[in-house]
Amino acid sequence: MEKNSVNRSKILVVYYSRTGTTKTVAEAIRDVLRCEIDEIEDTKGRSGLIGWLMAGKDAGSGSLTKISGVDKEPSQYDVVVMGSPTWNGHMSTPIRTYITENKDRLKRVALFSTGDGDKPVALKDMEELAGKSPLATLHLVRKRDIEDGSYIEKVEEFASKIKAQTA
Repeated sequence: MEKNSVNRSKILVVYYSRTGTTKTVAEAIRDVLRCEIDEIEDTKGRSGLIGWLMAGKDAGSGSLTKISGVDKEPSQYDVVVMGSPTWNGHMSTPIRTYITENKDRLKRVALFSTGDGDKPVALKDMEELAGKSPLATLHLVRKRDIEDGSYIEKVEEFASKIKAQTA
């Protein structure tokens, strides 16, 4: 090991974003943590009003979907930071699918969600499904936190909590 090398935890940010809001937050987290990122793609069409309505219905019923685009193996990371929009008061179906398919390969997790309400219900859903207590959680209200840019400070605080537990 080199004299100046630092033992840094490997961190991966995995997220799903239907409209781009959760993607904006995921990329900010990646930038602050200087880590890798993986975007989940849902093979089911979710654009437009019908897509939005079906997304809410699927999330409320606890459905799974077929996902693609994910190419990083979560067991190769010390921490997987997972992010989801809130659909009908729940985590998105693509994130539910990702956690279901990978929960046995997740060492430690941190969780974030975006939505229009103040209640971080999606985070509780994600924690319960993953079966792990998160190192940190972050819920951002789209209109208040994202659109006015105040999310950056909250992302930095969230990342600091993760760094403090992985140093």
